[in-house]
Amino acid sequence: MTAAATLAEKLHMSRTSITPSGRESPFGEDEIIVTKTDLQGRLTYANDVFLRVSKYRARDVLGRPHSLVRHPEMPRCVFELLWQTLRDGGEFFGYVVNLASDGDHYWVFAHATPSRDAHGNVVGYHSSRRPDPAQIARIKPVYDRLLRAEAAAPDRKTGQRRGADELHGFLRDSGTDYERFVFSL
Repeated sequence: MTAAATLAEKLHMSRTSITPSGRESPFGEDEIIVTKTDLQGRLTYANDVFLRVSKYRARDVLGRPHSLVRHPEMPRCVFELLWQTLRDGGEFFGYVVNLASDGDHYWVFAHATPSRDAHGNVVGYHSSRRPDPAQIARIKPVYDRLLRAEAAAPDRKTGQRRGADELHGFLRDSGTDYERFVFSL
């Protein structure tokens, strides 16, 4: 394949050109998706489960932003919380809906954590994810509420802030934080 053909294929596979199908990508409860990224969120490793469920080939995802699998129905404010937690050196636990290359989706309970070198310096990020079907019905209404707040804003940045405000208000009213909330589902 020529370099131009490879670039054209990558551009065709960009997440902005993928339309959600409404179908779920099969993912066994005993399976675990594992990925690793560099500090900028570009994939450096993807296990065979990730590749099968997301319907990508390794050569098509390595070096590309992990956001490649971001589903448009995933609240941006939750990703803001994820990245802030990781930048602060913490571990993030949360529910995420991802988009496969053919438009199918898959829900996961994600655990993301900084990867450190022998000196304790953060050199990237590691995430393991597994399905948790029983909890999806409980998180979807919350995420729908966040998406409505984000969509009502005049622009993406304001929407993300409004979604974050909605999330923080929901958590405050529930008397909890995000991690305790997701573990309570």
